[in-house]
Parts: sequence; C-alpha cells; structure tokens
Amino acid sequence: MNRAAGILLPITSLPSKYGIGCFSKSAYDFVDWLKKAGQTYWQILPLVPTSYGDSPYQSFSTFAGNPYFISLEALIEEGVLTQQECDTADFGDNEREIDYQKMYENRYTLLRKAYERSNITQNENYLRFVNENSWWLSDYALFMAVKSRFGGVTWTQWAEDIRLRWGYSMDYYRKELYFDIEFHQYMQFKFFEQWYALKSYANEKGIRIIGDIPIYVALDSADTWAHPELFQLDAQNIPYAVAGCPPDGFSENGQLWGNPLYKWDYHRSTGYNWWVERMQYCFRMYDVVRIDHFRGFDEYFSIPYGATTAREGHWEKGPGIELFRCIENRLGWHEVIAEDLGYVTDNVRQLVRESGFPGMKVLEFAFDSRDSGSANDYLPHNYIENSVTYTGTHDNETIVGWFDSITKQEQVLARNYLCDHYTPKEELYKCFISLVMRSNSKTCIIPMQDYLGYDNISRINKPSTVGNNWKWRLTQQELTEELQQEILSLTKRYGRMNWSE
Repeated sequence: MNRAAGILLPITSLPSKYGIGCFSKSAYDFVDWLKKAGQTYWQILPLVPTSYGDSPYQSFSTFAGNPYFISLEALIEEGVLTQQECDTADFGDNEREIDYQKMYENRYTLLRKAYERSNITQNENYLRFVNENSWWLSDYALFMAVKSRFGGVTWTQWAEDIRLRWGYSMDYYRKELYFDIEFHQYMQFKFFEQWYALKSYANEKGIRIIGDIPIYVALDSADTWAHPELFQLDAQNIPYAVAGCPPDGFSENGQLWGNPLYKWDYHRSTGYNWWVERMQYCFRMYDVVRIDHFRGFDEYFSIPYGATTAREGHWEKGPGIELFRCIENRLGWHEVIAEDLGYVTDNVRQLVRESGFPGMKVLEFAFDSRDSGSANDYLPHNYIENSVTYTGTHDNETIVGWFDSITKQEQVLARNYLCDHYTPKEELYKCFISLVMRSNSKTCIIPMQDYLGYDNISRINKPSTVGNNWKWRLTQQELTEELQQEILSLTKRYGRMNWSE
C-alpha cells in the first residue's frame, strides 16, 4: 500500500504581500516547503470567484477562476503594473486576516489597469484561450459585465429581456459592454496561465493537488443563468425548489443553502453531458478531485423556494451510480474523494463502495458521547484503507479548539482512546495528529492550523454563519524549518513519506 500524507491550506491563506494568498512566489515557496516536509498532497479549496459572504462554495461560476489569485508581482514583472501602484493600494494592514471589502475595491482597480495596458488582443495565447474556452467563458464574461451594469444584483432581478437571454438583448449587451467583457476574459486568461504554471511546478516536485468542487452551483451564477434547462426552474427561470439539509441535532431548523437543484431527468437524457464536461475540466485543473456533499447523488433534500427554513423540505432520489459510470465510460478512471460526512445512510455507503472512491474520516467526529461505541465509523481503528483521514476539515474547529469545546466526558473518552492522561493539554494536538497518521487510511491530510497547534481563532469556516469566515492567513514566519522537520519526522515514522525526486 502506498501510504501518503498532505496538508490542507487554501490558496487564500498563503502568505503574500498584497492582502490575500495568490499565485505569487510564496505559493512556489510553499510547494518547496511541502516537498521538504515529505508531503505528497496539497489540498486546497475551490478556486472559483466568490460572491456575497466570500464562500468558495457559492460562486458566480463553476468554471471560472478567482481573479484575486492573480499574482500582482507577476503583472509588475510583465510591465503592466508598477511596484508603486501595488505598494500604495490599500489591502488592509492585518497580515492575519483578509479584508474582502478592500480586495473588491482595490484589487479589481489594479487588474483593470493591467488589462488596459496589456494589448491583450495581440497575444496569440490569449486568443487561443478564449477560443478553446468559449463554451463557458463567453457566458461568464457577459454575465459578470451585465451584473456590474445592473449594480451587482442577482440576475433574477435583471430586466426581463436579458434575464431570459432574448437574442436581440444578448447582441446589444455584447456590443455595449465589449471592453468589460474583454476585461473578464483577460482576468480568466491570467488566472489560468498562472494556475497551470504553479500546478506544473508542484507536480514536478512530486506534490499532487487535491482540488475541491461543490455538488451544487449558486443561483446567482453564469451557470444557472446560461443553462436554466439543467435546473429545477419555472418558465420565468425562477427556482421552484432549492438545496439544503434537514433539521438535526446540530441545527434545529436545518440548513437552507438556496442553490438550485438539478433537473436530473434532463441530465440523464443528455448522457450527463454537463457533468462529464465539468469533471473533465476539473481533472485537468487538479490531480485529485474532492466532491462536496456526495450523499446528494444518492438522495438530495428539496426545499420549496421561498421557504424560510429547511423544515418544509423532503428527500428526492438522485442519479446514483449511473452518473459516475457514465463519467468513467467517457473519461476513464480518475481519482476522486467522496465527501461522505454527516448523516450517512446504508444507501450512501453502498454508493461510495460502488464508485470505488475513498470516503472521508474525521477524527473530531469520533468521540461524541452520544455515539461512543467501538463501532463508531470515525474511530481510527475502524478506518478502511480506501479512505482519506483528517483531524478536521475547513468546516470544523481546529483540533485544539475542538478539544477545548467538547464535554469533560468526551475529553476523557478521547484520552482513554489515546491511552494518555498525562500529556499537557497544550501539547495534546500532536497526539491526535499522530493518531490519524498511523491509521490504516491510505491518505492522511492535516490542516495547517492543526500542525501549528492553533485554536479556533484560526478556524477557516463556521457553517451557517456569514461575515467572519474564509479570512485566516498564514505568515511566512510560521513556515519554519523546525516545523518542517517535525512534520517530516512524523511522515517518515508512519510510512507516508513522499520519496519522489
């Protein structure tokens, strides 16, 4: 068995000079750091442009890249921006947190200057990129330009002619907003040019990228606007049902996500063409693709549009294994991670087994006093080889924050499992990391905050909340050689070393 390990760190959290992690030199330095730490994987979050709330799981496009990730340093080297312009832009003065408002106000201003100075239409690589990606890029760039023209409101509030994509209206806006459209195409060109250069560098160093895609697209997205036939929308392209999850012990009213649901009968009639295209695109972007909310392919929770909570929802049947058989038949076998967390039924377990994809195991779910029996799927002795194990994910507390938040009874359960009642609490996170590293799971991924022993101040996301998520950043000073050697030693000890040259 080829055991391996990796680190979870979003691009946004990388150290960088201009307010947010991006494809700058610090990203390449992090790849080098991972290599020296013996790691095989770098897991990131979705790379898509974010909308209200800054969540990468609610995006204006499932295919586009986030312009914030474009390296300003690279644009300075190209001569389309100056050092002074970038240094004097206000991105905030907190190196630990991203100020998204200032990003929106000031980074796009710089990118617009870069575009206007680029003479981009004389670039053959750009022209080739636009042509090869026209199947999604044309709609996305028009969507973003029109959205800006209408003051940023959701497309369902646009004038009827463009909301419903009437032919003469589409022609009018393409002419009227020509340079705005070209600006968005330029940003996508620079994003993908820089991303594939970084990915190529990582692969050359033996580092494989685990990408992440949501099962659903956002309502306010180019995908929904351009292809209403794919979703459960009425004649006016307004949803009649949206996604979420039912009430449970953690959420009295459930979760109302608001994403449009797929019209699975239509997808089936096309041989799942849109999904095949989506996955083919992702397999080029990443070495391994993690699919969020995998259980939604077995059954999905349908909530009437306009409902204020998820209490009014009900379960509907999804496409099941047929979708993945179709993708494999068309594209061949590719590596996928099935995010099968939360309440998992026997049918979901069967779907994961049939797919052959590894599921996920999260240590923080193992010591719930309501489910403390030895059969708990999240206890490390129950992990199967074909799984990916984590101390926690981007949606969880840090391992230090988690231990502080659980009950005294659960803390005792955890220490009993470790056979360790003596390690000081401030050092206990290392014991938990060792526990999952020595598990039977083929792959082990540890969030960077857990290796640093940080509490919940460094948490990436708290689900069902808005305003304080997706902001945490790493500083260059924290990527020490001492930490690197600790991780390397641990990785060697449990047979997860990356031996590639």
